[in-house]
Parts: sequence; C-alpha cells; structure tokens
Amino acid sequence: MYPTKPDDFQVFDTTLRDGAQQEGIRLTVPDRLRIAGLLDDLGVDFIEGGWPGANPNDTAFFQAARDGLRLRRATLVAFGATRRAGSSAAADPLTQALVEAGTEVVCLVAKAHDRHVRQALKTTLEENLAMITDTVTHLRALGKRVFVDCEHFFNGYLDNRDYALEVVRACARAGAEVVVLCDTNGGMLPGQVAQIVAQVLPHAPKVGVHCHNDSGCAVANTMAAVEAGASHVQGTVNGYGERTGNADLTTIVANLELKFGWSLLPAGQLRDLTRVAHAVAEIANQTPFPRQPYVGRSAFAHKAGLHASAIKVEADLYQHIDPDLVGNGMRMLISDMAGRASIQIKAGQLGHDLEDRRLAAKVADRIKAREAAGYSYEAADASFDLIVREQLGTRPRFFAVTNWRVFHTGNDDLAQATLRIKFGQEAATAHVGEGNGPVNALDKALRAGLAARYPMVDQFELTDYRVRLLDASHGTDAITRVLIDTAYQGLSWTTVGVGGNIIEASWEALVDAVDYGLMSHLPSEP
Repeated sequence: MYPTKPDDFQVFDTTLRDGAQQEGIRLTVPDRLRIAGLLDDLGVDFIEGGWPGANPNDTAFFQAARDGLRLRRATLVAFGATRRAGSSAAADPLTQALVEAGTEVVCLVAKAHDRHVRQALKTTLEENLAMITDTVTHLRALGKRVFVDCEHFFNGYLDNRDYALEVVRACARAGAEVVVLCDTNGGMLPGQVAQIVAQVLPHAPKVGVHCHNDSGCAVANTMAAVEAGASHVQGTVNGYGERTGNADLTTIVANLELKFGWSLLPAGQLRDLTRVAHAVAEIANQTPFPRQPYVGRSAFAHKAGLHASAIKVEADLYQHIDPDLVGNGMRMLISDMAGRASIQIKAGQLGHDLEDRRLAAKVADRIKAREAAGYSYEAADASFDLIVREQLGTRPRFFAVTNWRVFHTGNDDLAQATLRIKFGQEAATAHVGEGNGPVNALDKALRAGLAARYPMVDQFELTDYRVRLLDASHGTDAITRVLIDTAYQGLSWTTVGVGGNIIEASWEALVDAVDYGLMSHLPSEP
C-alpha cells in the first residue's frame, strides 16, 4: 500500500537553477521566462529561478520576472545562501539581493555536514548554526517564506548525526517552513534515504528531499523519501543538473500520480507532461533522451515480435500504463526482429489495413529483406509507409527520375547535379542544380524540376541528416545508410536510403522524402 497524500504536498522545480548547471546548458533570460511559463502551465507548486546577486544572468531574470512573468499557479522562488561567517544577515549583500528579488519565497542553502563547515566555510560548527538562525530570522522578519536546503545532509548525518539534526532544529526554530534534506553528492541508496528521513521527521515542521543522480538512484531515493514521510520534493525537468543530473521531476510526478494515485497537477495536465519535457529540451538545446521514463520517444516503443503479438490482443500486456495518460504514444518498431503482428500494428497506426495474414506476411518478408540489406525502419516511418503502399498497390507516383548524375565543378565544395524528370506519360525534361556538395546539388536539381508542378516542394525543409557506415571494417567499400528528416507546415517525417556510397543512399532518402511529402499533402496522384 502506498501512503496517503499529505494535504500540503509540494512539487518544487529547480530546472532554472540547479538544472542550468548541467554541462552544455546555458539559459538566457528569455529561455528562463519561457521555461517558467511551461512549468506554470504544467502545474508545479514552486519554480526556483536562480541566485540573484550571485551572477548577472540570474539577477536579470528576476528583474524580467517582476516586469512581465505572470504565474497563474506556481510561486517563484529566489535561491541564496546563509550569510557569511562573521557578518550579519542585515549587512550581507547577497541576503539583500534575495530581498530585492521580490519573491514571496526564498530557498537558502545551509551546510549540514560538519566537515564541510570546517573545511569549506572555514568556520566553527557554532557559527554555522548562527549563520542559519540569523539569515532565516532576518528574512522571516521581512515577511518572506523560507525554505532551507541542508546541503550534504545525508553524508553529514552518517558522519555526525547529532550535528546534522541540530542544523535541522536550528532551521525550524528560526522559522523555516520546509527543511530540505539534500543528497548533494548523489551517492545514497533508497534504504538509507528512507531510514534517515523517517528519523528526521520529528525535528522539522515539514521535511523535503533534494536528490542528485550520481548513484543512478535520484528518482528511487526521492520516492523512498516520500514513502518515509517527506512532503516536499525537488527535481528538474528531464533530470538536468551538474554531473549526472538531478532527480527527474517528470518521472517523480508521473509516479506519484499514476502509481500512488495522488492528484498533484491540475486536472488533465499530466497529459501535457511529454510536451513540456520536450519543449524544455528544445529551449535548453538538448536532444531529448529517447529512453526517458514516461516521456521518452522509446518509452512505449516495441520491437520484439513476441511483444507485438501480445499487444495486438491487449495493449497493456507489455505496457505499465496507457501512454496517453502522459501525452505519449505507443510505437511499433519495424526491424528484422519484427513479426507479422508488429507489421500489422504499425501499418494500422499509419492507417493501413493489413488484417490479411498473407499480405501482412508479404510486407514482413519485404521489410526483413531490406533490413538485411542495411535499411532500418525503426525511425523511418515515412519510408515504411511507402513500402506498405507499394505492397497494397496504393502508392501514388507523382514523378519519376529517369537518370541522374552529380560531379564537382572545381576545387571548392560546389557541386553540380543534372537529372531528368518524367511526369506520367509526358516526355522527360532535364534540370540542373548547384549546391554545397553533391547532396545539396541533387536536392536543388530535384526541387527545380518539381517546383512548377508542385510549388510546395520549395517549402519542404531538410531539418536533419544522419549518416552511418554499416560494416565499417570494409572501409571505403562499406554500405552507407542515410536518414533524412523533413518538415513542412509543422509536420515532420523521416526517410531512409541505403547505397554503396553516401550519394546513392542520400538520393534514395531524398526522393522518398519528397514523395512522402507530396503524398501527405496532395489529394491524389496527377
């Protein structure tokens, strides 16, 4: 049995502060404002915006937030530290910056590990307690709600239990609303976390947890803390954060809502989880992790034929939830491991009826033969769709290229392509394109030949281009596979080509991309 949800359970997002410390992430002020809006729409309780006064970008964010950020549900939080040793909170410039940030809630970080107090702060254990008490009391007197992140708490508790607990009690006596136990090094395991949280509960008005993922247990540790009685969880969207990251808040929220049965987000907002996770990844310029629980592209992807056969009978036989609950979807991966059931399900998702077992087997044989030759349809739904249509006899033929060639024009990267295009029974016409390399030249020649008949091709945008050598041990004689992503009017599709060289493979994927785009946006073949 899972615990009953506390009435005052809190979801605290620190993507804009702790998540922004990840290697390769740099969030501008507009980026932060957009992410804050997404988090507010999703329905988290608190959004930690950064450390005002510590760096200009964070200070600028809070200024911009005061001027234009209108949160409907979430509360913006300013992060900072306890005052410096030997000073006072009233005279501390960084404490004053927290006040000037203008947020209702302030989250302070305080040392809870005796060794860190002595070696990092270079002060006494008693002065550290005074720093906590003075800073919390000062901010409370100014009307602020104060949370305290007890840094390195779990390690500190294991090394010096009495002092770690005294830090918690000092926070509580000074008026901290939430005392957050931090696994700052990320090395704890769920059993340790649960045991320690349970022992801390009597010493604080409200206990929270903040876990890092260095042992791969950040989400598990957070869930263990909640089961032990923590009623405030901190994390980041997609698990962003320094080193191996923070606890992934998308997984935590989904677990609490779907496994514990708790209502945390506004009604219906859990279905927006995948969209928000991917939107934040886009803003942060990070590639979404395909195997991320709940929201990853592969979270509900099935490849094995045995799985597909079972799913065809009952969808949840190999899925722990309905993917629609988190705004995701089931995907069938078509490969040489796919059986007839996989083909039938995948074709059905694309709108084709393959209930005829012989026809489904024929398509499966065709797919497996092409997979053996180097093709991969796991990520190339558009090319798979075209193959199914070929077998069904429903693939439209908008054009045919009777021949093509490409060559470099000189010593630079400029290449020239020539090809002949035929429409139906009309005579073939020649077209030329020049571009930055042979693939770009072929693309331009093809567009030049199609533009008069199909003007929309000028708006087909090649958004990604990926090359892989199959059996690289053959060196320059290796088979090449190319995947091309194309977009038009907000829709995107992926096609695959295979050839003895990169130009042949690219050409096949390129022609399929144009064919599929025309097929998807024109009513029928000419």
